[in-house]
Amino acid sequence: MITKKIDAFIILFLICLTSFSQERFTLSGTITDFSNNETLIGVHIYIPALKVGTYTNKYGFYSLTLPNGEHQLRINHFGYQEVEKTILLEENTKDNLALNENSEELQEVLIKEVRYKTNIKSPEMSVNKLSISDIKKMPVVLGEVDVLKSILLLPGVTNAGEGASGFNVRGGGADQNLILLDEATIFNSSHVFGFFSVFNPDAIKNLKLYKGGIPARYGGRVSSVLDIYQKDGNSKEFHVNGGVGLISSRILAEGPIVKNKGSFLIGGRASYAHLFLKLSEDQKGNAAYFYDLNTKLSYKLSENNSLFLSGYFGRDVFKLNEIFMNTYGNSILNLRWSHLYSDKLFANLSLIYSDYYYGLDLNFVGFKWNSGIKNYTVKYDFENFISDKFKLTYGLNGIYYEFNPGIIKPLSDEFTINPEQLDKKYALAISPYIGSESQLSKRITVYCGLRFSMFYRLGASTINLYENNNAVVFNSDMQIYEKGTPISTEYYKKNKVIESYNNLEPRFSISFQLNDDAALKANYNRMAQYLQLVSNTSSPTPLDVWMPSDSYIKPQIADQVAVGYFRNFNGGAYSLETEIYYKKVKNRLDYIDGANLIANDAIEQVILNGRMRAYGLEIMFKKNEGKLNGWISYTLSKSEQQTPGRTPEETGINNGQWYNSAYDKLHNVAITSAYNLNAKWTFGANFVLQSGQPVSYPNSQYEYLGITVPSYGLRNENRLPAYHHLDVSATLTPTNNKNRKWKGEWVFSIYNLYNRQNAASINFRQNADTGYNEAVRTSIFGIVPAVSYNFKF
Repeated sequence: MITKKIDAFIILFLICLTSFSQERFTLSGTITDFSNNETLIGVHIYIPALKVGTYTNKYGFYSLTLPNGEHQLRINHFGYQEVEKTILLEENTKDNLALNENSEELQEVLIKEVRYKTNIKSPEMSVNKLSISDIKKMPVVLGEVDVLKSILLLPGVTNAGEGASGFNVRGGGADQNLILLDEATIFNSSHVFGFFSVFNPDAIKNLKLYKGGIPARYGGRVSSVLDIYQKDGNSKEFHVNGGVGLISSRILAEGPIVKNKGSFLIGGRASYAHLFLKLSEDQKGNAAYFYDLNTKLSYKLSENNSLFLSGYFGRDVFKLNEIFMNTYGNSILNLRWSHLYSDKLFANLSLIYSDYYYGLDLNFVGFKWNSGIKNYTVKYDFENFISDKFKLTYGLNGIYYEFNPGIIKPLSDEFTINPEQLDKKYALAISPYIGSESQLSKRITVYCGLRFSMFYRLGASTINLYENNNAVVFNSDMQIYEKGTPISTEYYKKNKVIESYNNLEPRFSISFQLNDDAALKANYNRMAQYLQLVSNTSSPTPLDVWMPSDSYIKPQIADQVAVGYFRNFNGGAYSLETEIYYKKVKNRLDYIDGANLIANDAIEQVILNGRMRAYGLEIMFKKNEGKLNGWISYTLSKSEQQTPGRTPEETGINNGQWYNSAYDKLHNVAITSAYNLNAKWTFGANFVLQSGQPVSYPNSQYEYLGITVPSYGLRNENRLPAYHHLDVSATLTPTNNKNRKWKGEWVFSIYNLYNRQNAASINFRQNADTGYNEAVRTSIFGIVPAVSYNFKF
């Protein structure tokens, strides 16, 4: 016994001695933009001699534990000059750094040109990042810079066509994407039914799209996460920038509250094309416009504490004479406290409010419908930089939801409609998570994560009860699904649990470096989605209704795997990213034929729980430097859905067969490029080619009471024609900008240069002369030239 204690003591002593002989200290700090103190995300801090490094987190913080002694640091970030500096590390040291976009030489610092490379070492894959400077170079429709349109040029990302809202990732629906603005959920990301996004590019700092390998801190959707952060505001100087276009304008002001300590940002946008409609006698009662407001206050309380208050408010108005008016939009507010507990432990506490409102005034029938979804979020996130080879992230997320399917009430006293409140719904989601990134060897880096999601559907609500718990019944004689009839109802008091679910959501990613320029990567993630968008259109509309999971609407569960090969060429001048993926989703909503979803207080009577699968190949080749840069992406993919019968007697939807989902695009090619001719002229071009969207056409017709009625076959067995267009732009920056406080630029763009008449839809109608049904193509855009003026002072 004594011998064992002596042996243990000797081992402990040797460990302590080894630790002392290899004494290590922590270097930490925040990296900002030199010109405005804006924190920088994803800055690479690297020590070449030790071959170790790290990146700043989404709040600009970094931490590295290194042996004591002198170290040569290399700090680089795309769009900024690389910095090399020497530090003497003899104790825990805080070193806040500022990067400069200019090529001026700073004292005791060596500056070099930065090359943007694909990150070979990190296990992160299925992720795309775009800088705002790159987005602003892309030509877009009507001259309006658009964050969402830019991600459609990435592999694996499509949408339902021109004038369609939302986006689809790897064959998933638009409702399967989690969209965050300053950590707050955005439920509808589009203005004017998809023509513009809700994100003011002047207010945006950074965006990141996760298509797979999603970290454990994210949850609630099964396809992707689009994480967007607003700028903090310039704490050094007051500046104003904006732009004036043909149909909309924007302006943003930022400046210090207390110099180098606090800042503010406020920006607004508005469209005014509808004002020109009023000049026409036929269009005086019509309108289609939007406006939004971005705000942010930032204040550094102390060296280790910062406080942020950010907000967004946006509204769309669509009015057709005196027939109807539609109003919808998002409102968000986030109060965030960032705290540095130590040089290795960073924490972030957020209190978030999000509200999506949608309303409809139907003047011709005399009623209005107001509905929406609100959520209240508390989240506490931690990043623990344990060593230069091991980092932990963990935290807790809690969200309380309030769903308002609609209040139907008369527009005025002259109508006899009785006000009716559709049954409100409430839910609570709680999700603790933990994730770790560790470098196992010089070649292998691994990420492991686990999220435990708990979801509670709460009262007060009245729940319909059905025979055999089937809200949808199958008519075996007619071989169709029909609405079930409730046999009774049950009332649940406020906050009483109606239904609950919990799921373990593991995440795993690995990178194996083949050499300094190439790596193989793989990932797996499971995601659970407890909120469902009830919509039977391929593109979300403002009137679509969000519903919580309950006894009839099951949560969607997705499992996705991906494998990829990544390589840099010529020192990072070129890069190649290739991935193959497979994704399957349980409990994907499907709808019975003739389903009525608007103002339906018994949605469960028209929906069934099906499943979907998607798989594909993504290739992206990038040119990262030189006067000409950009990328070519290609996606070969398949997306299908199936809703088999629940019993052997049932045929299921589409005869129980797999059918093309509304988001299936076999081929997707995107090319984007920017050419810097000189300091005065910059040119850009985008080309997009996609397979046509799946649709259902009638395959026969019959006559009934003198009317020709079309008969439809299987779902989505037809397609619209292929979708493609070419866009070009030219940016003129006057040479006298350099010596003036007022700086401006002219942006000239042409959308759809060769006037392709892409089909937004093909409808069928009865020809008055022949009596037969005929196809009618609807196209939204032909060739669209635009000019805008951007300014800054």
